[in-house]
Amino acid sequence: MTDLLKVDSRTMLLLRLSTIWRWLFALLTIGGATALWTGGLPISALWQKILLTVVLVTAAIASGIAAVLIGRCDHRGRMISLVLDYLAFAACFVLTLNAGEVFIGIDALGGTFGHGVPYLGIVLLGYLLGTLEDYLPKKHTPEQSLKAVSRWVMVGGLVLFLWQVDAVQGLIYVIGKIARPAGLASVAGMLVFGLSLWAMWREPTATAMNVKTHHEQVLNGWLFLSPNLLGFLIFFAGPLLLSFYFSFTDSDAFNPPNWIGFANYAKILNIRLALLNSPTQLAREVIDVKIYDEVGRLVVGNFGILFAAADKFFWIALRNTLTFALLAVPMSVIPALVLSNVLNSKLPGMKFFRAVYFMPSIAAVVGISLVWQWLYNATIGYINYFITLGIEFWNNLFHIAIVDPKIQWVSDEKTALLAVIIIAAWQTMGFNTVLFLAGLQNVPGELYEAATVDGAGPWDKFWRITLPMLAPTTFYVVTTTTIQAMQVFEQVFILMNPPEGPNNSTITLVLYLYRSGFQNFKQGYASAIAWVLFIVIFGLTLIQFQRQRKSSIYES
Repeated sequence: MTDLLKVDSRTMLLLRLSTIWRWLFALLTIGGATALWTGGLPISALWQKILLTVVLVTAAIASGIAAVLIGRCDHRGRMISLVLDYLAFAACFVLTLNAGEVFIGIDALGGTFGHGVPYLGIVLLGYLLGTLEDYLPKKHTPEQSLKAVSRWVMVGGLVLFLWQVDAVQGLIYVIGKIARPAGLASVAGMLVFGLSLWAMWREPTATAMNVKTHHEQVLNGWLFLSPNLLGFLIFFAGPLLLSFYFSFTDSDAFNPPNWIGFANYAKILNIRLALLNSPTQLAREVIDVKIYDEVGRLVVGNFGILFAAADKFFWIALRNTLTFALLAVPMSVIPALVLSNVLNSKLPGMKFFRAVYFMPSIAAVVGISLVWQWLYNATIGYINYFITLGIEFWNNLFHIAIVDPKIQWVSDEKTALLAVIIIAAWQTMGFNTVLFLAGLQNVPGELYEAATVDGAGPWDKFWRITLPMLAPTTFYVVTTTTIQAMQVFEQVFILMNPPEGPNNSTITLVLYLYRSGFQNFKQGYASAIAWVLFIVIFGLTLIQFQRQRKSSIYES
């Protein structure tokens, strides 16, 4: 512990004020948590109260611990204080932007931004003028004067840009909004937390609290990670936990949600299996049609099994999703494995073909789906056109009469899902090819040379060397492709009209989730569907991990 007598009076004063501030901050947060439940703050939603209470109580406890540690000149107190003040400063900054309606102003700026673009060219010209110092002789162009001209040109261009986009008027409007009580309170919070940050960040304060070099490195590391970490917590982890809470409510996005427990999950998983005396027996004779709807039936001889569910659309969507994954994954992985071996050869032009195969993976899903929608057209689409040409060729060559099927790709329930599978497999195959190609680059060439000496042929090399060495890559490709297939949405939504397809043949779990949450406004039920989908994907991924682990143990 640092001897407090060796600390200068200014630093000692700041440490004492920081200790007092930490206790005051703890009292304020406890008071805010109390006001949430006594009606002092205008928040009525239960989940919001619980969330804010947890945050405030945690902040109060952390602030109290920091106050004790600062009093002992412990560096951990400084770190906790910096974290609390940094988060509070960021929150006050966002509240200030919200109070000043800055986000609305940025949206409005899009309408006038085009008027100021030419003046941004003046700013660029000024910057380029400043770089001429490296190319012109210094004796003819003095450094200071050239940089001064460059700065004035850039400032002038920036002023003209702000004038053209009406930034001054917008700034006056923002200041007027911030001048209201809520805005002034958030600005005051920024000042207070900013001063506290400055007091703790000072080098004399760090020295007084025994801060070592590695402590500063850890703090700086967290500081650089903080934007990404805060974004993850706010925009991913936060909504994830919120959706888990909503899955136990009847939330409809308009009214305060009511807690209903496992009712949503019970409806999803409420199924009924019934024996049929004949394949054509009516469903109402064996189930209560007021509760259950028929999903499908399995016919065995003169008997059958009826499968019914309280929510038949969920089970139809699950069936379609699993069918999609079962077909799309092999169709995008096996051809990718073959193509990667071809592209790994040293034939001329292979680099060009590598780029060509990867292009579908980076193309926009909406544009690709619209192109395929045209290709699938039963009347003018090229797919049916080439099928017709092929059938005519074989009929004329062998004098047979094969009937042209005139496939209704997107309007027939037998082919609608297959049409979506073909698009997804075609678009994913290029990315998987690149992954396999990267894996092939790491296979030692000595193995193939040794196999050649032993008399192994190309087929033996592929099965005995290539596939085993590509096992980690194959596991990654299959796992990621399966997860992506289970979340299919864009291709179905764009290609099919309506997205559910004929007789619900293309409705998938994500599409059903979207329809429940954003069309029928059953967001509580949609959240439950999302978590069931997560469990299904997690289960499939876990099975693949277990198979990979057993395979690794066997190979070792």
